[in-house]
Amino acid sequence: MEFPTDSNLIVGLDKADDAGVYKVTDDIAIIQTVDFFTPIVDDPYWFGQIAAANALSDVYAMGGVPKTAMNLVAFPIKEMNISVLRMIIQGGLDKMKEAGVVLVGGHSVEDKELKYGLSVTGFIHPDHVLTKKNLKAGDRLILTKPLGTGIINTAIKGGLASVEIIEFVTGLMATLNRDAAEVMNDYPVRACTDITGFGLLGHIAEMVADSELGIEIQSDKIPIITEAMEYAGMGLVPAGAYKNREFREQMVDFVPSVDRLIQDILFDPQTSGGLLICVEKESANDLVNSLTKKGVNNAAVIGEVLHRPEGRIVVS
Repeated sequence: MEFPTDSNLIVGLDKADDAGVYKVTDDIAIIQTVDFFTPIVDDPYWFGQIAAANALSDVYAMGGVPKTAMNLVAFPIKEMNISVLRMIIQGGLDKMKEAGVVLVGGHSVEDKELKYGLSVTGFIHPDHVLTKKNLKAGDRLILTKPLGTGIINTAIKGGLASVEIIEFVTGLMATLNRDAAEVMNDYPVRACTDITGFGLLGHIAEMVADSELGIEIQSDKIPIITEAMEYAGMGLVPAGAYKNREFREQMVDFVPSVDRLIQDILFDPQTSGGLLICVEKESANDLVNSLTKKGVNNAAVIGEVLHRPEGRIVVS
């Protein structure tokens, strides 16, 4: 399939990144992204907040600042009260206000299955765009949110999660990646992506695929929601985790000591997950300290970019 081309297109479909980037002037490029999904929590207001935070995240991952958004709504008007939709949209609006984003429009359709999300436009300098591929051997990888939301959401659907963990995970998924993005802009960051449906290892695989570099991940350094280990041990691993493993496991080498539950969590599909930041070795610890001071409390160095094995991920 042949796609239209343009000399001002900085990041397009040929690069499979988090968002598209188009140069407008020598000083301004626009970042464009879209994301929407079905409810992952019962509360419509919090669903709206989570969906908005998730959509905005791609702009932050590219190093940009989101500016405008449009609502995308699919709603079963014959089966569900319109008040539910109002609460969803209010949640999205409140999250946009928090991010300093202006809602400029949107589109809705009648559908049997409820869906909500945003189309987002952000700004960035053309020379400062962060992609997934600009890795260098010796760089360190920093993760800014703990893993395990997919497994915990499965436990929630099964009625097995406590009120406390539901509140914690809901708040985590609704948290913007804005603070992390603002902090990383002050450091020599080479690449970045956000961790969502493909899970941590799936998104790392995108960074090293078809490259001459490899990545080593230290499993004991990865922030993980404690309850996710418990629920994974109960077999509450979502189907998406198994699909992610099937798709990318040929690129991953697990050291024998890495527990199977940890492996499941590393493939666990995340909703509105954290940023995975690739930064120069010398700045990694300072960046983590700055993130912590900003309130990004789970930020941790979890791995390193290596010359070998080429195009592979080692999990130790």
